[in-house]
Amino acid sequence: MAAPSALRDDATLVSHAVVELARRTHFPVAFGGLEHDGAVHVSSIVGARTRSIEGLVVHASRGLGGRALVERRPRMTLDYRTSRSITHDYDRAILGEGIATLFAVPVLVGGTARGVLYCGSWAQAPVGEVEARPAFDVAGELGTELRVRAEVERRLQSAPTPESGLSAGAREEIRESYAQLRSIAATVGDDSLRRRLEDVEGRLAALTGDIPVTTPDPDVHLSRREIDVLACAAVGSTNGEIATTLQLRETTVKSYLASAMAKLDASTRHAAVTRARRAGLLP
Repeated sequence: MAAPSALRDDATLVSHAVVELARRTHFPVAFGGLEHDGAVHVSSIVGARTRSIEGLVVHASRGLGGRALVERRPRMTLDYRTSRSITHDYDRAILGEGIATLFAVPVLVGGTARGVLYCGSWAQAPVGEVEARPAFDVAGELGTELRVRAEVERRLQSAPTPESGLSAGAREEIRESYAQLRSIAATVGDDSLRRRLEDVEGRLAALTGDIPVTTPDPDVHLSRREIDVLACAAVGSTNGEIATTLQLRETTVKSYLASAMAKLDASTRHAAVTRARRAGLLP
């Protein structure tokens, strides 16, 4: 069972996703929620004219969303009232809102359906590729954000404490985790999640106990991308591997690395990593 704070954070992500869903698809009604205990709990609604959808809980295999959850693929009905391909357990909520066309898209995380996003229209409205693509994009982005949050929590729970002492292997594991988190953060669009990732990065860096990262050298100023590149170089990644990880061109990686080396007055990447660690910029 997720902690209450984690559930609140997830609900905030869903809320942002539903707002984006309405904005990008132009459907008049959008709503959605995550799966808990075998059912999707609708936690966010945009554009509804009534309160009939509020508190809706959609069980697996039931209704349009329940099918999307179990089948892990989008489901649609152009005329909800007469549809024979779904159960009608939730007619009170859906028809109570006056919805005719309903489009349900599962939110996938690592192949597992974690929730469902819905687009609805009061009149019958065909849903083609142009209309469906934005919904797929929003569901995909939400799935990515949920995956990142889960990875952050996993690493926090498994990380050793400074008091426990660190072996050389544990230090390298922390440094690899740090580099991976920075590469994940580089692809995250949500500002609040990025700030949380930065906090986790700092906590991981502090676990090595070498340099108190809360007091970095004020004379050394590296950009976020320069630190991203150095963090990857610190765990032995080649320029090509760094480019793939950070979704950059290899020439761009070389440019960031050269800039960081110049700022750190280092002639090799190894020396740059060492000086970055001494400056409190890397674990």
